[in-house]
Amino acid sequence: MKNLAQCANADAALVRRGRYLNTRFLVEVGDDGYLVSIRDGLVHSVVPGPFVMQDWDFALRASSDTWEKFWLAAPPPGYHDLIALMRYKRLRVEGSMLIFMRNLFYIKGLMASLRPAGAAQ
Repeated sequence: MKNLAQCANADAALVRRGRYLNTRFLVEVGDDGYLVSIRDGLVHSVVPGPFVMQDWDFALRASSDTWEKFWLAAPPPGYHDLIALMRYKRLRVEGSMLIFMRNLFYIKGLMASLRPAGAAQ
């Protein structure tokens, strides 16, 4: 998660896709939390937790094992997409579903940007 800004901001198509998005969301990788701030489609900051009363628009919560499989170059079936993770109850999305769903294509690309270089998107 620490190199999310580098990976995502280097992808011009991804930045263009999220150019109207300004949000802050939480990503939980097991017990570790990261507050991701997006401004005009660019990852502005990724702040590691723990947090005391931080506000966010939505949260993506999954186990460390789930995220590790999701971030493989070729994820196994059921781990290849955020919606698949939700379908099999491996990912919980909390908070504003409106912001999450309106920007789903961008958020999916953002989270997949942490896969090794050359991975199929």
